[in-house]
Amino acid sequence: MEIERKFLIQKLPEDLEKFPFHTLEQAYLCTEPVVRVRRSDEEYTLTYKSKGLMSREEYNLPLTAESYEHLKAKADGNVICKRRYLIPLDAALTIELDIFEPPFQGLILAEVEFPTEEAARAFLPPDWFGEEVTWSAEYHNSVLSQKKF
Repeated sequence: MEIERKFLIQKLPEDLEKFPFHTLEQAYLCTEPVVRVRRSDEEYTLTYKSKGLMSREEYNLPLTAESYEHLKAKADGNVICKRRYLIPLDAALTIELDIFEPPFQGLILAEVEFPTEEAARAFLPPDWFGEEVTWSAEYHNSVLSQKKF
């Protein structure tokens, strides 16, 4: 189960360069249900996600680089590239700060994953977080993959 809240970010934290990051590339084979392939640095996965906004089922399977490339070629829509910074929030939570590359350059999203829906509902975001978009499917990467430019 994936339980997360998502926020738009207008201004990056000043000390961003001190945090670790991953380079992500992801392609969607299907958007209903969501079936995605992802490269995170040199790790490759196939992911299934059910419908939902704050909470949804998620299953991940490892892929080889070759199977990733084969499936990526079958992508339906935009391949999404972004840099994901991992910013510790407290002992249990991490902010995943995604800075998107073209054609989504300028889009910056912060996601925080939670162990329970109760913890997610109780979360108070840091001051530098912008508008919450948890309840808008418009900011799901699967929806972004279908945007026309």
